[in-house]
Amino acid sequence: MKFFMAQTVRPGRRFVIGVPFVWLGVFFVVPFLILLRISITDMGNGIDPFAPLFDSSDGTWRWLFKLDNYAAIFRAAADGAGLVATGLGQTIYMDAYITSLKYAFFTTIFCLLIGYPFAYFIARARLSIRPALLMMVMLPFWTSFLLRVYAWKGILADQGVINNALMALGLIDAPIVMLYTDISMLVGMTYVYLPFMVLPLYATLVKMDFRLLEAAHDLGASPWKAFWLITVPLSKAGIASGAMLVFIPSVGEFVIPSLLGGAENIMIGRVVWDEMFSSNNWPRACALAVVMVCLILFPLALYYHYSAQTRAPSAD
Repeated sequence: MKFFMAQTVRPGRRFVIGVPFVWLGVFFVVPFLILLRISITDMGNGIDPFAPLFDSSDGTWRWLFKLDNYAAIFRAAADGAGLVATGLGQTIYMDAYITSLKYAFFTTIFCLLIGYPFAYFIARARLSIRPALLMMVMLPFWTSFLLRVYAWKGILADQGVINNALMALGLIDAPIVMLYTDISMLVGMTYVYLPFMVLPLYATLVKMDFRLLEAAHDLGASPWKAFWLITVPLSKAGIASGAMLVFIPSVGEFVIPSLLGGAENIMIGRVVWDEMFSSNNWPRACALAVVMVCLILFPLALYYHYSAQTRAPSAD
């Protein structure tokens, strides 16, 4: 009987497991392979993602792909497209990657510092008001992403809401330059991606047994010590999930740097756009996108490796 049940359940289990793999294969693996194929294409031969990689028409095998696009990313020299190496010996591409990683890192830190108290408060709130608090967190998603970013231009502009309010109160005599700076970039990115940090943290904190904190207080631990030794370790999974949800899309952000960033705030998303649509250099743009995906997959692999270790049962 058990053997018969196992034989009947197994096809359904395979189907349930196979559907996500098929989805990822069709909508991630196949597009990524097309990007990879275009990135090693010679512009002079046309852009055909299904073109052969080698040729043997004259009796000898010749590879038809080129790695010049990848070499240009890491080569600290100017090329025919007018690229200028920075003072640190980096191309504009490497500079854009470093800038993207820097903004993504600080955006993740700010989202964690602001989002953790929000998530903790919602998790400790009464059960009757939790849906309303969660609705407030998700409410920005009901508005267009572009409109929300444009709203910050009106808030941070020289004649915007903040400067006008400060000048009306007599606190400043001249407008404070906030737009098209690092401040506007970090404010805009933190605001947009904050819900992606709050929701995973809430999902972790709401399942925590808060009687552990009461026990720690009974044993003489201060509120801060109990929070640092009990709450934070038990919420590591939510912190890691929220950090990945914020860091990964922040690296390739395009809209916020275009609207709130200045000329020095060049992120890799904008560089890919310029190569694709301004320079019409599809192979170079695809090479930049492939490298960006590889940069994102590295911390993602570390996260899954860490998660697998924490979920693995102990040897004893």
